[in-house]
Formats: sequence, structure tokens, C-alpha cells
Amino acid sequence: MVTTTKGLVSRIGSLTGRAALTAFAAVTVAAGTLGLAAPASAAESCSNVEVVFARGTNEAPGVGLTGQSFVDALNARLPGKTVDVYGVDYPASLNFGQAVDGVADASNRIEAIAASCPSTKIVLGGYSQGAAVAAYTTADAVPAGFDLPAGVGVMPPSVASHVSAVVLFGTPDTWFMNLLAHSAPPITIGQPYAAKTLQLCATGDPVCFPGGLTRAAHSSYKDNGMADQAADFAAQRLTGNNSATVQQTAGTVDADQTAPPAPQLDAPQG
Repeated sequence: MVTTTKGLVSRIGSLTGRAALTAFAAVTVAAGTLGLAAPASAAESCSNVEVVFARGTNEAPGVGLTGQSFVDALNARLPGKTVDVYGVDYPASLNFGQAVDGVADASNRIEAIAASCPSTKIVLGGYSQGAAVAAYTTADAVPAGFDLPAGVGVMPPSVASHVSAVVLFGTPDTWFMNLLAHSAPPITIGQPYAAKTLQLCATGDPVCFPGGLTRAAHSSYKDNGMADQAADFAAQRLTGNNSATVQQTAGTVDADQTAPPAPQLDAPQG
């Protein structure tokens, strides 16, 4: 299985431009079980909560500014609880084909936690490209029409119970993905995770809000109050209050509505 993963990632990583984007969309949706990471040491201390977060494009390794703002807000809402943080290991570059590394890494980490620390509650999250990585990680099925290598699948259903919440900031909208690669499948949350997912999109964000042209909106999640909103949602899920409403603030593009041109992505864009 590990050999299959390396070969697949190598093939995806060698692509650029439209081919890479198409390959990213087609393959990441099912990359969750590619080459499971080794379980954590049995002597490792297990935390009450672990946040697995994928940063946005061109952010430095770690969880990024939005991720850190969310983690800080969540810690403040969980007094007395230990919260570990794991930044998904992937390039987060403009070569979106390499995002497959993030899907595989996030899946590996989640499965490793579930196996070695079954009592640890997991919060999966991501911002921008990282939100796409996190969303594809939850996929419970391979889109029709996509042929994937033998042995490639999705995370086992049993893992879903270990993930208490999923929080996504500035998730690329379907119309935006279609501008990049017409054959890309939509970013869809897997059914076992749908009821515990919160998606947030700032008004005017050109990545997730159709018609949005305010680039500053895409960088606003760290300080526009949405990190606090996501932390409230996650804390409620972690403490057993599952009555919070799943929310997606981005609009949609109707079939007869023309989507605006894709914005220029100046680094760091997310």
C-alpha cells in the first residue's frame, strides 16, 4: 500500500497546470487510505482533543494564520482540556496537484490517532486550499466516472466516530473549481461527517462567494469573528452539545448565471 501511495503521489506531483488540477480533484477524493502512517508509540500521552488543520496556499508550514486563530479560540473554550495541534504536511503551493499529499497525510494522521488514542476527539479543519484538502479527506465515495488505481479507497467508516467536528474556512466553491478544471468533481463532505461540518465563507471572498471580488475578504478569517464562530461550533460538538446548526455562508451560481473571471492569486493568497 505504501508503494502504491508513493507511485501515485509521484505521478500527480509531476503534473503542472490544468493537468495537475484535474488530477488533484480526481484523485484526492479517494486518497485517504493511501499508505497508512505508522501508529504513534504506545507510550505517547494522548490528549483530550487534537486539531488536524490544513493551511492555505503559500502559508508557512504549520496551521497558518487562520488555523492558529481557530486553535487559540478553541483552547479558550476548553478549559482544563489538553489540545494537541497537527499541521497537515503538504506543499500548499500553487501547484494544486500536490494537494494530494495533504489528503493522504491528513487521512493518515486521523487514522493513526483513532488507532493509538481512541479516546482523543479529533477536529479536522482547513483554510482555502487546505479546506479543499480537509473536505476531500472526508469523502465516503469515489465520484462516478473516475477510475482510480487498485487499492485506493476512502477512510474506513469506523474512523468517522473519532472526528467530532469539521471546520472549513473559504472552501473553493464549485463554480471556482470549474474555472480551474472543468472535469473536477465538486468538493463534497462525506455523509458520515456532514452533520458535524461547519463551512464559513466571508462575503465577497472570490474563492468561495460567487461574484466576490474582495481579495481582502479571503484573508479575513483570522480576525473577522469566524474563527470564534468555528470554535464555538467545535466546542459544542466536543462537549456533546450537537444542536449547533451547520452553516454555509457562500452563495451559489445558478445555471443561467455567468461566474466572474478567476481572480489573480498573489502570494500569499491562501
